[in-house]
Amino acid sequence: MTRPIYDLIIVGAGMAGASLAIALRNSNLKIALVEATEMRTHSQPSYDDRGIALTYGSQRIFETMGIWSKIQDHTTAIKTIHVSDRGHFGVTRLSAEHEKVPALGQVITAKILGQTLNEQLSTQENLDIICPVTVSSVQPHDDSVSLTLTNNEMLTTRLLVAADGRDSTIRHYLDMTSSEQQYGQVAVTANVTTDQAHKGMAYERFTASGPLALLPLSSDRSSLVWTVKTGEEDELLSLSDEDFLTTLQQAFGYRAGRFIKVGQRQSYPLTMMQADNPVHDRVVLIGNAAHSLHPIAGQGFNLGLRDVAVLAEQIFNANDCGNAAVLADYQHWRQADQDDVVKSTDRLVKLFSNNISLIAHGRSAGLAIMDCLPMLKHQLAQKSMGMSQHHPKLSRGIPLS
Repeated sequence: MTRPIYDLIIVGAGMAGASLAIALRNSNLKIALVEATEMRTHSQPSYDDRGIALTYGSQRIFETMGIWSKIQDHTTAIKTIHVSDRGHFGVTRLSAEHEKVPALGQVITAKILGQTLNEQLSTQENLDIICPVTVSSVQPHDDSVSLTLTNNEMLTTRLLVAADGRDSTIRHYLDMTSSEQQYGQVAVTANVTTDQAHKGMAYERFTASGPLALLPLSSDRSSLVWTVKTGEEDELLSLSDEDFLTTLQQAFGYRAGRFIKVGQRQSYPLTMMQADNPVHDRVVLIGNAAHSLHPIAGQGFNLGLRDVAVLAEQIFNANDCGNAAVLADYQHWRQADQDDVVKSTDRLVKLFSNNISLIAHGRSAGLAIMDCLPMLKHQLAQKSMGMSQHHPKLSRGIPLS
């Protein structure tokens, strides 16, 4: 099979890569999407499906892309965010009512969102989906980029976008350097149920072992992300369900009620990674390939979706979407937001993972003071909603054309 010269090849059909392709479906660009696994559109959701927090800004991007109407019945609104420090008096509460928005964010399972994106991709006319296959080599040229696939097929494109995750093969092939921070922490994740309805409340609870977050899901489930020191996860994963719930109750307290059910538990190490330069010779890194964050603020996918919105706007009508000037404009637009979110997330991790008494009392006082200052709370809420930076068209409700 002879392939055309593509305007754009996206490597990685996860949520960031799929969203970029869909954002460009009404463009004149000829696009290929290369994915290592089969892309399925139908499978039944389960109690254990991982929750993804979408900020209000991300919701607006999906609304403009025409995706939101297809997933909104499967989302759960975050009406209130409750931030507290276990064993200390400080508490800050953010509410959709005070911010005059329908919700501070929405939570959806990764499975439902992935299925919906794949369904949209399957009918996209300007898109070739090439899977399951991986990239074995990458060669940039002055006016194009050549890719060799593991099935020995060769592809050529004006622009290559790497959306292939934190361990991006494209980033490694091109020796694109990155900065990394090892936190010595592991996230233990599961879905849990309490004996009282969550009423759209999300919790960020700072404990002696690390941050513990609950996100509201459908059917009164909550998505749990429990940060512990590396090595401590083994015991949590080996406990019986009953003993795990007891341990969780002791760590979290009773603000959300009594924990009565837990699903499958998983864990993954927590690090920070940011590419030193996400743009290089007709190649752009987006999403986790460009920046991988600690989940403490729930901003990882939302930051990647803003990459998508800006890049799609920059290349939608470009005569040569891989032109250096086009990509320089993209990088200039995105750099401040990426740097700010990466650095502020890193600061949060270090502040709330420190058990020195003076620091603990200081951060507790800070939470209490913030709760009394509407302007500070508004700024925090705007940041958590993804609304504090220069907005691309998609997040302003303006379709690309």
